[in-house]
Amino acid sequence: MTYILGISALYHDSAACLIKDGEIIAAAQEERFSRKKHDSRLPRHATDYCLAEAGITAKQLDHVVFYDKPLLKFDRIIKTAMAYAPRGRKSFAAAGSLWFGGKLQTKEQIQKFLDFSGDVLFAEHHEAHAMSAFYPSPFQQAAVLTIDGVGEWATTSLSIGRDNSLEVIKEIKFPHSLGLLYSAFTSFTGFKVNSGEYKMMGLAPYGEPKYVDKILDNLIEVCDDGSFRLNMDYFDFPVSNRMTSQRFANLFDGPARHPESELTQREMDLSRSMQEVTELVVGRLARYARQSTGMKDLCLAGGVALNCVANGKLVRDKVFDDIFIQPAAGDAGGALGAALGVWHKYLGKPRTAKTGDAMRGSYLGPKFTDDAVTKFLESQQIRYTQLSRHELNERVADLLNDGAVVGWFQGRMEFGPRALGNRTILGDARHPDMQKKMNLKIKFREGFRPFA
Repeated sequence: MTYILGISALYHDSAACLIKDGEIIAAAQEERFSRKKHDSRLPRHATDYCLAEAGITAKQLDHVVFYDKPLLKFDRIIKTAMAYAPRGRKSFAAAGSLWFGGKLQTKEQIQKFLDFSGDVLFAEHHEAHAMSAFYPSPFQQAAVLTIDGVGEWATTSLSIGRDNSLEVIKEIKFPHSLGLLYSAFTSFTGFKVNSGEYKMMGLAPYGEPKYVDKILDNLIEVCDDGSFRLNMDYFDFPVSNRMTSQRFANLFDGPARHPESELTQREMDLSRSMQEVTELVVGRLARYARQSTGMKDLCLAGGVALNCVANGKLVRDKVFDDIFIQPAAGDAGGALGAALGVWHKYLGKPRTAKTGDAMRGSYLGPKFTDDAVTKFLESQQIRYTQLSRHELNERVADLLNDGAVVGWFQGRMEFGPRALGNRTILGDARHPDMQKKMNLKIKFREGFRPFA
C-alpha cells in the first residue's frame, strides 16, 4: 500500500491531496478550514484532514511532493531582474528577502511541518497542472492544454497524454502570458490580482467589445496557432508589483480605476474586450492542439481554465469531441496533479482510464454524519429540527419558491473554487431581486456578480 501526499502552497490557494495506490482519497484547500481567502500558508488543516480520512499519520506516508520547483522559479526572478536592471531593484530586494527568508527552504519547511523525515519530491508547475487534468480524465490518450499566469518559466503548455505518460510538445514562457494579461486588466479595472479575475469575467456581459482591436494591435500579438507575444512596453509586472505601465493607462483613456470607486462603462467595456481576446487565444490554442496532436479529446487545467465562459465556447464550437476540465484547475489542483505524477511518472505505475469519474465529482473534502451534526448543535445549545429527506426537499422547495435563500450542506465538500451542490447557497432565479439580495446581503460582494 503506497500513500502519496501532494502539497500546493506558498503562493496562493494552498491545498493538500492524498492518494493511495493511485486512487484519490482526499483533497482540500486550506482556505476552507482557515477561512482566509486564498490562504497561501502550508496547508496544515487540509493535510490533517487528508491524513485523517485515510486513517494514517504523516510518518506512514511513502512520498511527499510539492507542486512546483522553487529553485527554477527563483532562477526566473534572478534572470528577470538582471534583464531589466537597474529597473525593479526595490521589487527584487523585497522578493529576495522573501525567498531567502523561507521559500528556498521549502523542502525543510515541509519536512518540519509534517514531522516527516523522508525526501520531498518536486514537480514542475505546468507539469503538475497537466497531470491533474489528464490522469483523472476518462481518456486513455488526449491533448493536454495548460494556461495560467506563470509557473517556473512556462505560462502555457501543450502536451500529449498517452497511458501513464505526458510529452510536452510546446511551451510559451514568461513574460508572455495570457493569464498575466488578464490579471493586468483585472488590476486596471480595480480588482485584486489572483482573486478578482472572476469579477472581471462576471462584469464582461455588461460591456461592449470596443477595445478588442486596440488590445490586439498594441498589447498582444496572436498567431494563427494561438501562440502569442506581449508588448512589454505596456506592462510593469516583471519589475514591480504594478501590473501595468503609464503607457497602458494612456492607451485606455486615463488611470486605473480605484478599487473602491464606482464602476463605469469603461471598466465594463474593458472586461468584455479582454474576455473576447481570451476566448480568441484559447480557441486558437485548442484548434492548434487538435491539428498538431491528432487527438480527438482535450484536457484543460491552469488558472485560465477556470474561465468558464471561454470553456463553454470551446464546447459549443466542437473543437474537440470531448473535453475534461480539472475542477480545481488553479494552483490548488497542482497538489493533486503532483501526487498522481509520483504514482504514474516517478513510480512508473500503469494507468487505465476510468469510464466513471476518477475525481468523484470533485467531492473530495470532509463530510459529517447526521449524528456528528446533531452532537455539535446540542453542544452549542442550538435549536434544530430534523426532517426526513422527503420532508427536507419539500420544505426547501417551498422556501425557495417564497423567495428565501437556503444554505445547502450535504456529503463531502467540493475540491476547487466552484460550488457544486454540496456546500451551496440556493436561491430562486425567477425572483427579480434575487441576484442583488444574494450578492449584497449574503455574499457581501458586488451586485453585478453572476450566479450559476
